[in-house]
Amino acid sequence: MRENTVRSLEFDRIVEVVRSFAQTPLGSARLAATRPHADIGSAQAMLAATGECVAYVASNGPIGLEAPADLDRILTVLAVEGQPLDAAQLRGIAGFLESIDAVQRAVGEADGGPFPRLRETLEGCCSFSPEIADIRSRIDDAGEVVDDASSELRSLRERLRRQQGRLRRTLDSYLRGKTTARYLQDQVVMERAGRCVLVVKAEHRGAIPGIVHGNSGSGASLFLEPLSTVEVNNEIVTLRDREAAEVQRILLELANALRKRAADLHMTLQAATEIDALQARAAFAQLSGGCAPELVSTPHLELLDARHPLLIPAVRRRLGAGDPETDAPPVPVEIRIVPPQSVLVITGPNTGGKTVALKTAGLLAMMAQAGLYVPAAPGSRVTAFRTVFADIGDEQSITASVSTFSGHIRNVVAMDEQLQLPALVLLDEVGAGTDPLEGGALGASLVDHFRRRGAVIVATTHDDMLKTYAATTSTVTCAGFGFDAETYAPNYQLIYGTPGRSLALEIAARLGVPPAVIEAAQQRRSKREAQLAEHLAKVDHDLRALNEEREQLAAERKRLADDGAALQAAQQELRSRSQELRQRAGGAIDGRVREARKEIDAVVETLRARAAELERAAAGRVAAGAAALTTGDAGTARAAAQAAIDAVAAAARSTAGAAAPAPAAVRPRRTAALRVGSTVSVAGLGLRGQLRALYQTEAEVDVRNKRLRVPLSDLQAADGGKAATTGRVTTNTSASSELASELNVIGCSADEALARAERYLDQAVLHEQRQVRIIHGRGSGVLQRSIAGLLAAHPQVDRFASAQREQGDDGVTVVELKE
Repeated sequence: MRENTVRSLEFDRIVEVVRSFAQTPLGSARLAATRPHADIGSAQAMLAATGECVAYVASNGPIGLEAPADLDRILTVLAVEGQPLDAAQLRGIAGFLESIDAVQRAVGEADGGPFPRLRETLEGCCSFSPEIADIRSRIDDAGEVVDDASSELRSLRERLRRQQGRLRRTLDSYLRGKTTARYLQDQVVMERAGRCVLVVKAEHRGAIPGIVHGNSGSGASLFLEPLSTVEVNNEIVTLRDREAAEVQRILLELANALRKRAADLHMTLQAATEIDALQARAAFAQLSGGCAPELVSTPHLELLDARHPLLIPAVRRRLGAGDPETDAPPVPVEIRIVPPQSVLVITGPNTGGKTVALKTAGLLAMMAQAGLYVPAAPGSRVTAFRTVFADIGDEQSITASVSTFSGHIRNVVAMDEQLQLPALVLLDEVGAGTDPLEGGALGASLVDHFRRRGAVIVATTHDDMLKTYAATTSTVTCAGFGFDAETYAPNYQLIYGTPGRSLALEIAARLGVPPAVIEAAQQRRSKREAQLAEHLAKVDHDLRALNEEREQLAAERKRLADDGAALQAAQQELRSRSQELRQRAGGAIDGRVREARKEIDAVVETLRARAAELERAAAGRVAAGAAALTTGDAGTARAAAQAAIDAVAAAARSTAGAAAPAPAAVRPRRTAALRVGSTVSVAGLGLRGQLRALYQTEAEVDVRNKRLRVPLSDLQAADGGKAATTGRVTTNTSASSELASELNVIGCSADEALARAERYLDQAVLHEQRQVRIIHGRGSGVLQRSIAGLLAAHPQVDRFASAQREQGDDGVTVVELKE
């Protein structure tokens, strides 16, 4: 990029703002070299890295690098062998390296994404934990080398403190002595040339034997070192020198530990520099409210709701130029050059925003290619231009005796010579500075020349010839800045599809030019110019009316869309509430069903206990010689249990809201249909057996090798079997249906598996099975844990455990049921 373009578009000031966010001198230096990348791959990579850092900061907070202010000096010293760092410098670089390590850990553990670019950058960092720990253990927070930094230093300082105490006691004896105190000018001990002295009155020079180390400015006092303290002072000076040497040795040792890892240090600083530059670009993106535009290879310049960054109040304040009370946000402008269009000609009134729009287009394109977010709306697209040229403002040089017009032309000639596609050419007031007719013709021809060469062009103008060119050329778009119809004040809104009016006379009148001058100017215009101005005014009026209608239609569409959205939201709310009610009802039903099952389990358990009691009573009667056992009591118990179960089922149906009709009473078969040897069922007991004998009102039934005497009214034929030929036959009683010895719930959801397992356990209890298997598989363990929870709470389960390895291991649960 040409440096005059960088200055004209004020890209260097944007770099200055970004640099203000740098936390290290290294990052600041890296950012100072920021320039747009002509290579689209490099520009896209930088934008992607900036975007990743923006996302990281948004979800995890700012990146903090604690670099010392004199980092450059520290690195310079480390580059020279044998040079120590002072204690504060060592503490400073230790804190810096520690902050780099903290950033690396934070990025590795960050929320909101893997952040691969940040992690890749930080992979170059090396750990300096041993060196940091050594520095921190030997230099305290105040920047002083501690006594325990070495055994030699500890010994020297202990001896120094003893000698200083001895010296203090000797000097105090002079300060307090009756014979010596009167010779002293002040009751203080002072230090001269590193030695402790007394302040003695000049007239008493010989009263205290010693060495004079100077006198006061007035000559009234002498600084005297008593002879009795010379030896101690000498010892102290010697110890101090040795202490200083030991401290320097320790500081050099610590610096050399870092110097030995020069390569690691270089890699770490390189990574920190890159991270610092990234966090600065992310901070600028947050400050300017920017986004990442899409970089494309085709000639595009599509900036939606674009704002010049140097007009954003927060950016101005960062530069120290803003005023919070008066600064207003800039009016967004849309720059749209999309194939097949390649030229945008911007017209409009003076001070209407044309030059700002032109600068915004060029500056934002350069920022995107430099990896910076741009203050524009998402969906913006920019070409990665190889060259960007700008001819803006007064380029004349007084010292070179070059006119304004000549300066512009020389700039344009240089653009033409250096142009490389894809290129962006920005021409402000092209053709101005000379005769209007010739300038207009030249301006239109220059724009068309760059268009034919394939450049993307943004040009501003007041010239009618260039406006006509824009309106009659298919690949050229014309747009004009609007103004207030009553005051003629610019509103900074760019309207596409029409050339804007310059409003020179109207603005002059508004600024105070006498009406007579305005009228004379209007009369001096040619008939063609007057007709063109009138035509443009009519076009502008019609366009305003059209825009107003369009805005009204847009408002109406928005109102309808809002109403539709509100209606959809209401429908969704109704569906949600309906679903919630169904879920609540379903939950209530499920709860009642579970309660009913528990009640049925309790009834069955009671029934089993009562049946066992009756069987024991029957066995006792048979042993006593009774012919059979009446089942009246058992029938009564079974009937009561069945009634309880029916009541529970009715309550469950009532809860579900489905009042099923009660089953019709089964009409018992006539006694005549019963034959000895046939299979019968005993009503009230739910038992099946073989009819062995018939009496007048009773019958004997063999149930599971036990003889029961039951009323004939409680019997009914079960299978229509024929009577046996003899009164006594061998019986083979079985359940009404066979029950599998295992249940497979693999592939079921947890709720389905629980429901099937509950039903299966109930059937197993009724079939008096002692052991069953439930196959649930391993998987994630959800089914196994759900089944285990059910079995642990089931009243008929005695124990359960995983099957043996050869029988399914922990993918199968073996269940033992109570007797």
